[in-house]
Amino acid sequence: MAIQSINPATGETIEIYEEMTQREIDRIIAESHAAFLDWRRTSFSERSSLMRNAASVLRANAEAYTRLMAVEMGKVLREGRAEVEKCATACEYYADAAERFLAPEMVRTDAAKSFVSFQPLGVVLAVMPWNFPFWQVFRFAAPTLMAGNVGILKHASNVPGCALAIERVFKDAGFPENTFRSVLAGSSRVDRMIENTVVKAVTLTGSTPAGRSVARKSGEMLKKTVLELGGSDPYLILEDADLEEASSTCVASRLINAGQSCIAAKRFIVVDAVRERFESLYVEKMRSKIMGDPLDEKTDIGPQARRDLRDDLHRQVVESIEKGATCRLGGRVPPGNGAYYPPTVLTGVRKGSPAYDEELFGPVAAIIAARDEADAARIANDSVFGLGAAVFTRDASRGERLAVTELEAGSCFVNTFVRSDPRLPFGGVKESGYGRELSHYGIKEFVNVKTVYVK
Repeated sequence: MAIQSINPATGETIEIYEEMTQREIDRIIAESHAAFLDWRRTSFSERSSLMRNAASVLRANAEAYTRLMAVEMGKVLREGRAEVEKCATACEYYADAAERFLAPEMVRTDAAKSFVSFQPLGVVLAVMPWNFPFWQVFRFAAPTLMAGNVGILKHASNVPGCALAIERVFKDAGFPENTFRSVLAGSSRVDRMIENTVVKAVTLTGSTPAGRSVARKSGEMLKKTVLELGGSDPYLILEDADLEEASSTCVASRLINAGQSCIAAKRFIVVDAVRERFESLYVEKMRSKIMGDPLDEKTDIGPQARRDLRDDLHRQVVESIEKGATCRLGGRVPPGNGAYYPPTVLTGVRKGSPAYDEELFGPVAAIIAARDEADAARIANDSVFGLGAAVFTRDASRGERLAVTELEAGSCFVNTFVRSDPRLPFGGVKESGYGRELSHYGIKEFVNVKTVYVK
């Protein structure tokens, strides 16, 4: 089977790759395991030096990687550059912190000596999505390699060029052969990879159905998993919010990566006292954004990554309107071969419609009315997802209380948009997955937490 790289802005084929055979995949896994047997014994200083090299390689080739993301999945240049820099920062963060995070923890018992040691597991399989084709990979790879594991990437099939470029980053940084490999294969190959006895753990970022599939197979094989899945992040706009700032921040969050982000704002839950004013500001600011060629520096919003994804998004918009929502902006598929969808605002969104119940993976905002703070929190939690959430209020302590005690999400932000940061744990609850990436929590997901007791 061929794997095609298609430019979503034009519909043109960039390159065609041959899918690897099962024999090739098995050989790569075996080679990675052999590399692990040596890599696990390297010192933190050796790993750190190489990881710093990876950061340097990323920065030295930032423009090439940025353009690659633009043509393979439509990311605008400004966002692509920021993504590459974030990857380099994560490499440096774990180069600095891994030894401290994984230092033995002494525990006083009746033994002469007892402590907890953190040892690598082996081959970690990463099944990664197309929307942040570099960042999603590096936030797994940097801690995984620094912990002494080796990584195998099964990237999304529409970004094969990015997959191969990332493998080259680690080679050019001087990492030993086979410590990080990319496998060009479709999703049908994942189960066989999980079944391979030397694959010790699996991490997936993607849809909830994909997460269920990986969790099912990994559970059958008794292998550790970390799953970061879909999200329908609620942003609560309370009556005392700074509406100018809140509306600007909400627009920026909704349009990150042309709306194709698990932690992009998706449901804007606005209390009745300020709803009309917020809607007016929001529509005005969404209308000002420029949709176009991702290679044009002036573009704010590029295409959706694939035409089938764009068409499914439009279906959700149409069905939501049929179920009572009002389209205040956008909502029409533009002509042409590109997978474009315009900034769209739906108001009066009701429970039972896709805009309320499902994840809208594109530049479509759902504005939902709430009576008051308590009603807003209830609506926010009335979702199968629990990845991120935000609260806008001039009373920071009020926002903090809601974030801590009321909102069901893995990350809650006050007066700003939800984002990931190498210093903070990242992940979700409910159908947004389990486990954590980043910070010291992330690097400890794929290690053997080993008790050592010396009499």
